Amino acid sequence: MRHRVYGKKLGRNKNEREALFKSLVQLLILHGTIITSESKAKAIKGLVDKVINLAKDKNSQRLLQSYFTNGLLQERLVKEIIPKLNSRVSGYTTTVRIGVREGDRTTLVRMSLIGVEQLKPLKTK
Repeated sequence: MRHRVYGKKLGRNKNEREALFKSLVQLLILHGTIITSESKAKAIKGLVDKVINLAKDKNSQRLLQSYFTNGLLQERLVKEIIPKLNSRVSGYTTTVRIGVREGDRTTLVRMSLIGVEQLKPLKTK
């Protein structure tokens, strides 16, 4: 029975799953749009909302450092993305199905932040 069981394991253990989710969130903030499987997009949707709501609060900037290994990503989130999403409370992402991957026939989606699809990628040093 699946009573009160939340989330998908995605065939990974806890550490691998957390690393995958952090990297997907970082890529979404970096590029504004990512292409991933539908199950991974559904799994990180709530995490993206949580990170953006943390970034809106000025007192929780230290907690954001646990999600971002690069300080430039945190700065970009606070200075570029949050002003565009300030009127929203949740639902910061949108997913659009784009087809299936031929190797394993999984459904691919384009996941993007609402209002910031045209972000230019950061230039890292």
